[in-house]
Amino acid sequence: MRRFVSAAAAVSIFVILAGLLTGCSGSKEKAVPELPKRICWNAFASSDVSPVLPVGDKAAVHHRPFVLAEDLDSVTCSVGIDGVWKFLADATLHGFEDQIDWTSMDKADPQSIDVGKKGIIWDSGAAAYFICELSKGPNSPGKYIDLTIYTDSVPDEAKLPSVLRHF
Repeated sequence: MRRFVSAAAAVSIFVILAGLLTGCSGSKEKAVPELPKRICWNAFASSDVSPVLPVGDKAAVHHRPFVLAEDLDSVTCSVGIDGVWKFLADATLHGFEDQIDWTSMDKADPQSIDVGKKGIIWDSGAAAYFICELSKGPNSPGKYIDLTIYTDSVPDEAKLPSVLRHF
């Protein structure tokens, strides 16, 4: 019995010391790294994107200017956390509305959302398209922008649908 009491006392002291040392380490709770106020061609507020990003030490935003000059031209923006992309936005210019194809998202069971001409949302992304200039006929192209957003490692998937609806 005496051995048990001694062992229990030693374990208790170890647990208390470990807790005290952890408190003295000065480590902060990790958070989502700070982003510029507006990201990805100034299209998105970082306050809208941050809830779908994981915690980390460093964020990086990569994109080229939003210039879509010809049919099927596209531009991509990615947000990385600690060197791994976690948010991706892709915009593609189409000449005809029927070129917009979201069948690859069918497996994700997307739900319709009221964004642009048509929008859909699923557990790790969203897509919408916008009419900039209608086609004037079957052989005359217009201008349709297809915007698709993908996320990875969302910390709280319950927040994703409401966050993506802001876009």
